[in-house]
Formats: sequence, structure tokens, C-alpha cells
Amino acid sequence: MVTDDTPRVIALEEHYWDADVARQFGVTDEQRPAELRRRLEDLGALRLKEMDEAGIDMQVLSHSSPAVQNLDPDKAIPMARAMNDRLHEFIQGEPRRFAGFAALPTSDPDAAADELERAVVKLGLKGAMVHGLTRGRFFDERQFWPIFERAQTLDVPLYLHPSRPHPAVIEAYYKEYVAQNPALLTAGWGYTVETATQGVRLVLSGVFDAYPRLKIILGHLGEGLPFLLWRIDHALSRPGNRDPRFREQFCEHVYITTSGNFSDPALLCCILEMGVDRILFSVDWPFVPNMLGTTWINGVSLAKADKLKILGGNARRLLRI
Repeated sequence: MVTDDTPRVIALEEHYWDADVARQFGVTDEQRPAELRRRLEDLGALRLKEMDEAGIDMQVLSHSSPAVQNLDPDKAIPMARAMNDRLHEFIQGEPRRFAGFAALPTSDPDAAADELERAVVKLGLKGAMVHGLTRGRFFDERQFWPIFERAQTLDVPLYLHPSRPHPAVIEAYYKEYVAQNPALLTAGWGYTVETATQGVRLVLSGVFDAYPRLKIILGHLGEGLPFLLWRIDHALSRPGNRDPRFREQFCEHVYITTSGNFSDPALLCCILEMGVDRILFSVDWPFVPNMLGTTWINGVSLAKADKLKILGGNARRLLRI
């Protein structure tokens, strides 16, 4: 019997590329260098070799951006179904090593809710990943709430993953600097601002009041929000604001992963703010090397029981692995 003391390492935000989707977007070598593309497209020996070298027992696979959600519904719906079918077929060949999050055609929220249900009930996927904005719209807007309702009914999480900031934000915030520092738009800062803003909006939207059992995952140690929870909560409790119990709702509904943020002080802040049961190990492979993640987490000064929760125990409970 598998227990919490069984040292099984599960990495929760590990990416791949579906060849048909990559062709749809015509991604260039400049956007994704050849070695990175080779790893994204590999669902076999290279992926397993690098997992084994780093001591990772299971990856929960999710499609990298660009994703189907910004396509027109007539393209997005069949493409999401096909890629989820292909992901399921691959996982069936290595069920002890891989699980997966579904891709959703969020440009049609009702169809996305139906595809989430199909992917979970028929294909055995563990939830879904959504990449940033859908045609410039934030995920908390009412049109997308059928997806939240279905996720609650199915008791599966929705992983909110970064994508490029809105063009107006790029123009206003970053344009003077991106030529020399293009990563400023992505993991250097833009991803964090965009996704943290989405996390704040979710709490303010009332979606957690409407769906009190909804579960959301944020990567990169919560996109910085655990560090700011007290300040945001205090500011929103001042007169003139509708006190949304921000800190309470965030900690009740959100799980965070370590993907691509391997900092001891940041992790300890997250544990103190949210509790160790809300933290899940992730690498963000292949954008970040597996060894960087496992070497870091194995060296963090934590009680063995807490480290086992982060490495796999929490993921097994949340995703029912």
C-alpha cells in the first residue's frame, strides 16, 4: 500500500508540445530553440532519461503555450479533443510515469466545460491547464464560469499558467526594455505580473463564493502572491472596499507549485503563509532542468514529513494519483 511515507516524486508542471498544435501556430526556432523543441516534442526516451537522472518518478504533463484557447471555437474545440485524446493514449503506455492536465477550448466556455468533463471522466486526466488570457479576456469573467462550475462538480483543479501579457500592457510597461531583455516579458517579470493579477481577480470576482469547493493551482510559488497576502488583505479591509476575505479565500482555494522558483526563503514564506499542505513540487521542464529542481528541494532544510508532502504526497491527494 502506498502511504505518505513512500518517497514518490511527482512533478506537476511539466510541459510537452502536440505536433499538430505547434504546426497550427507556426512556431519558429527563434521563439523556441531547437534543443528546447526537441524536449518539448519528446514523449519517450529523452524525457524518461532526464526524469530518471533527477529522481523524478512521475510528470503531470501539460501542453505548453501557445495553446488552443485563443483559436476560434470551430478550430479550438476539435483540436483540444484530438490533443487530449493523444495525451491520454500516450499516458496509457506509461501510467506509472505520467499523468496529464487537459487543454481546453476556452474561446467557447460551454464547450470547454464539456471537454473538461470528457477529459476527466473518459480519459482520466487530472484537471486542466489554462494559459493566460483568452482573446484578451481574464479567466475570472462571468462568461468563463461554466468551466469553474464543472471543475467543482468533477472535483478537479484548474492550473492557471502564464502567457504573454496583453499587448497594451507590453506597450505601457515594457517596450523600452524588451529588445535587450526579452525575458522581461516572460519569466523575468511579465508572466508573474499577468498571472498574479489573475489570481487577485479570481478572489475579487466572487467565484469562490459561487463555487466553494473550487481548487486553483498557481505555479512559480504562487506568482509572488504569498509574499503579499497580508498587505493585500489589509488594504482591502479598509473602509470603502468590499472586504473579500482575500487572504482567507486565497489560502482556502489555491495550491501553489515550486515550478521554476527554487528559492529557500521564498519557499519558507509560502509554507508560513499557506501551510505545507498547499505546496506541490514542480520543475517547469524543459524550460528549467530537472536536476536544478530536485537538487534544490532535496537540500532544503525541512522536516522529512513536510518534504515528502511537497515532493508527492500533496499531489497524490489533490489529483488522486
